[in-house]
Amino acid sequence: MKKISLQDLRKMKSEKKPISMLTAYNFWQARLAEEAGVEMILVGDSLGMVEQGFPGTLPVTMEMMLLACQGVTRGASRPFIVGDMPFLSYEVSEADAIRNAGRLIKEAGVDGIKLEGGKRQASTVRALTRAGMAVIGHIGLTPQSATLLGGFRVQGKDAEKAGELLEDARALEEAGAQLLILECIPAPLAERITATLSIPTIGIGAGAGCDGQVLVFHDVLGLYGDFQPRFAKRYVEGGALLREALKNHVTEVHKRTFPTEAHSFGMDEAVLKEVGKS
Repeated sequence: MKKISLQDLRKMKSEKKPISMLTAYNFWQARLAEEAGVEMILVGDSLGMVEQGFPGTLPVTMEMMLLACQGVTRGASRPFIVGDMPFLSYEVSEADAIRNAGRLIKEAGVDGIKLEGGKRQASTVRALTRAGMAVIGHIGLTPQSATLLGGFRVQGKDAEKAGELLEDARALEEAGAQLLILECIPAPLAERITATLSIPTIGIGAGAGCDGQVLVFHDVLGLYGDFQPRFAKRYVEGGALLREALKNHVTEVHKRTFPTEAHSFGMDEAVLKEVGKS
């Protein structure tokens, strides 16, 4: 099974073959994503919400990301795996960024790292690239700075903001970013950015004109309660199915219909009679 490389992803862009990407946060999720045939897996800091129950991504630490990335890289070997850089792991200094990104690559085995921000992060992207790391940029709605952006809302709707996003995209490519995630921006703008760049773009809430698409594992499978972003498509009501199965188990335990003989282990009656005699 051939490992997906950056060269493969660039070739998919040039041949206009859509790139599929899912988030995953542990071994079994990564295994399922790989079995589904995705080209890329993002170990996102969204784990703070969907796995740890935080209200946002800001509480996520490097230790949390390392543990999650280690599980994912053990669970999947074919996809190109990207580790998210958590808040304050790259903003303080370029040295911090290199050190923390290096840990995700060296200790967790990811193929590349992702960080949020446009041209203001260009020097950091350049430093990471010089250090030999594959960097994935992220512009538009950037959850780590959502407060400054006015909350979780579509970005780049007016001419000025749209122009800034286009400048951000160009700056990140020039700095050495290998791919770019476009989140919650108007579809026509995302298509324009995609056509402008030579590197692949991956959209989430950015329309069909991107080179690929990414969704959160829990959104695809309906595992995150009733909340469903407008841009996400729920392919199965996984939460409802799991709750029903668990309720059935609890009911059978209460009724003593589980375990049955088929789920139990027997022993020789003669041996049992000897128990406690000595």
